[in-house]
Amino acid sequence: MIFDEKSLCTAVDCLDIQGETAAFNIKECALAAVLVSSGRASAAQGDNSALLSAGGIALLSSGGQISPESGSHVLCVCLDGAAAKCAAAKLCENNNQLPFVTDGGACPMSAQLMDEVRACFESGVRLSQAAFALLCELANAGSSAHAVSGLVADAVAAIRHSYAGLYGVEELSAQLGVSKSHLVRTFSAEMGISPGRYLTSVRLAEAQRLLSHREYTLEVIATLCGFSGANYLCKVFKKETGLSPATYREKYRASVDMPQRSEAEDILFV
Repeated sequence: MIFDEKSLCTAVDCLDIQGETAAFNIKECALAAVLVSSGRASAAQGDNSALLSAGGIALLSSGGQISPESGSHVLCVCLDGAAAKCAAAKLCENNNQLPFVTDGGACPMSAQLMDEVRACFESGVRLSQAAFALLCELANAGSSAHAVSGLVADAVAAIRHSYAGLYGVEELSAQLGVSKSHLVRTFSAEMGISPGRYLTSVRLAEAQRLLSHREYTLEVIATLCGFSGANYLCKVFKKETGLSPATYREKYRASVDMPQRSEAEDILFV
């Protein structure tokens, strides 16, 4: 081993808070990233606090606290290691106080990367690599040069909220009131990935989570993730990950407690 990758950057805690109203304390870490996927939540550090709406990101550290409102969905990833400590020090140097709040448009891939860190944290594989990728994305926080347009921000939010029932880019563009070609062109230019591939990546991240934590059949997982059926899920999964869903489940079955059910699971199993 050339060096211990965990000493550079790793995740020491991941919180997926859905529908809770109790306050959550940030675990001891160098830098914590809080993303509000839906609803609102407040983030506090010492005497300072900020209210975040859907799409908002707050950066804080140990001693911080998250207070979600009823019905909200909040993700929190606690990062540690030399790179995370350096980022936290630079953030405090430039902004004097935490929490530091920014619009998610400044780092549009943060939601997807936080999901990846969560999946790696639960499965225990590739955690440091995923955590460092997230930290690199968060380096753009507050940079207007990297901010995405309202259209792309709305598209990202719609995909992340409705991936299970979204038929494709045509339906997405209709919901947003623009042509498919305009959405694809704008989204690809600002995100570096087409909306179709972004939708697929979100679906695959959820499929990986379900395979690691649930005993659902592939048909059920396909339904929960928005794939047309088990065969198509297997085809896309193998192409993108190099593993079949069955092999992935066997290799990365989590030994920790299963996370809270997603909104799509609640709807399917009512």
